[in-house]
Amino acid sequence: MKPLHERLHLYTDDDTYIFVPVDDGIETRSLTIHRVSGDIVLNGAKTPLPRNAFRHQSSIYGIVGLISLSLSDYIIVITGRELKGRLIGHDVYRASNFDILPLNPNISVHNPHHPVEAHLLALVSSHLRGGNFLFAYGWDITRRLQAQWKSQEQAAHKAFWEMADDRFFWNRFLQTKLIEASASQDLSKFILPIMYGTFDLRSAFIHGQHIQLCLISRRSRFRAGTRYFRRGIDKQAHVANFNETEQLLLVENSTPLGTQHACSDLYAHELSFVQIRGSVPVFWAEVNTLRYKPDLQIMDLQETASVMKTHLQELISIYGNQYLVNLVNRKGYEKPVKDAYERYVTELNMSNVRYEYFDFHTECKNMRWDRISILTDILKDDLEKEGYFRLDASQSEPVKLQQGVVRTNCMDNLDRTNVVQGTLGKWILNKQLVELGILPSGTSIDDYEAFSKDFREIWADHADAIAVAYGGSGALKSDFTRTNKRTRKGVLEDGVKSTLRYLKNNYFDGARQDAFDLMTGAWIPRKNPAAGMFLVTDARPIITRSVPVIALFSLFMICAGLTLPRTSDYSLFYYFMLWFTLLTAAFIFMFIHGIDYVSWPRLIPLTDVIYYNGPGFRSGNHGKGLKDNFGPKWLDTKRTRMGAEHIELGEMKKRVD
Repeated sequence: MKPLHERLHLYTDDDTYIFVPVDDGIETRSLTIHRVSGDIVLNGAKTPLPRNAFRHQSSIYGIVGLISLSLSDYIIVITGRELKGRLIGHDVYRASNFDILPLNPNISVHNPHHPVEAHLLALVSSHLRGGNFLFAYGWDITRRLQAQWKSQEQAAHKAFWEMADDRFFWNRFLQTKLIEASASQDLSKFILPIMYGTFDLRSAFIHGQHIQLCLISRRSRFRAGTRYFRRGIDKQAHVANFNETEQLLLVENSTPLGTQHACSDLYAHELSFVQIRGSVPVFWAEVNTLRYKPDLQIMDLQETASVMKTHLQELISIYGNQYLVNLVNRKGYEKPVKDAYERYVTELNMSNVRYEYFDFHTECKNMRWDRISILTDILKDDLEKEGYFRLDASQSEPVKLQQGVVRTNCMDNLDRTNVVQGTLGKWILNKQLVELGILPSGTSIDDYEAFSKDFREIWADHADAIAVAYGGSGALKSDFTRTNKRTRKGVLEDGVKSTLRYLKNNYFDGARQDAFDLMTGAWIPRKNPAAGMFLVTDARPIITRSVPVIALFSLFMICAGLTLPRTSDYSLFYYFMLWFTLLTAAFIFMFIHGIDYVSWPRLIPLTDVIYYNGPGFRSGNHGKGLKDNFGPKWLDTKRTRMGAEHIELGEMKKRVD
């Protein structure tokens, strides 16, 4: 692939931003972005800088892209990077610092003229601070090893961004203007694909053999978002929280322990095993109402079967045979999701798809987590049949190709899914090491404590990162992943994490979802900030807004009453009764009208989901006042179609990129 610029110097004046590569020698060609017109121009070699241009204080390690807000366009650049490891001879970095550069010279990023612009900029900044963004200049981190090998001839003369996996090219929307400008001039060296995900690389010696274990997760930019605001599938056949996880085993040529390698990037064997996860591919949602468990909703739409089929056919075309492992509970709250999934899988009856149900909580109750081996035994023959990808330095063709993939899901695709994927990854790793002759037959990585500890930690850190990105806290059940056993301390830690998830999902995730929609191009602002005042104002009725204030004031008065002198217990009784009554009434009101107190996304409102009244299933209709039915309900079984939403300030984008 065509190389990328690894470092740029930025020069700016009132009219232009000029990016000058520092790694191209004398014949370097700089890039100019005109601030007034927005034109993007690749300059000729040795083009002089404007006399009044001054250099930006930081080096630029990549251009993330351009984003258009209500008052100005902005360039997002990487000003800090952290080396995460060296994979097959290429450095992999995490973007640690960013800068946002306004094209409009009259706009200040730190003090915008309009509150709507300030709000949108805050969303951009929070997304950049909260994400785990990875990139490399010489290695396509968005594509698994097998996909890179298959396209190596095609990639030889292609631009880096052209070969990137579109699902995991996180800043694809932000790079749109640079890509469009590249049609008439070659800007490929400036277009840096960035991935949202995880990367970890550990080295170890086993029986004198130097090996490296790497784990990469890639988060899809389609239907991206937070735990309760992005569930199920959309009409473009994209599912929420879709992640591809690749476990790489790299084995160097055998040398005695402590010997200096002539070339640390020369491997005798390169092995890759890929798994995927994604939300249950039907139309379903969980509607927050301030209760610990939201209202579960299954939307039985006409297009469900066809959209699920499109989703599975896409996975088959990319990965091969599909093994669907469903971990959703067979009883209670989660049962309708399981039933809907199984009903449509049975209806489709696809030859390349095998469905396997595993009742995780029933099989592993009483902390019997060793019983996950039951699932491994069920899948063992399929794992051996579909294999993994293996390259040997002594052969020009792969020794093995991975011809199928396990797609695992639970409700969130986090905690149970993490445990199962880690278990399958361990089973494959043992098999690989035995086949390579590194481990004797009948042994396991558990017999090598240092390496086993690295394996557990790498998977636990990976689980935590995915859980934080989607759910707002670290992964539950991670004590099993880290220690190979379930502990009471881990159960207590899970309680703390669950509480943190509840608070974030109900009171903070609305803005986080807005940031996902803005940065991935699911919603595009219009150049009219006045029309977006609803983003920064509270349109709820005055009584709804005043109740939390009444509750807080009542609580304050109760606390203050505890400090009053006890001259008369009789008078204090009425004092406390008054404020306890007000506090109780306020909490009851907020509980009954819970939906009004949830932090909902504003850019793409979920009105159609919250007030859905079509066919399907609803576990309850809470948080909407006293007039609504609170019990579980099967709705009219006649399927329907969901209408399009109207967005006041911006527009939902139909992807063409």
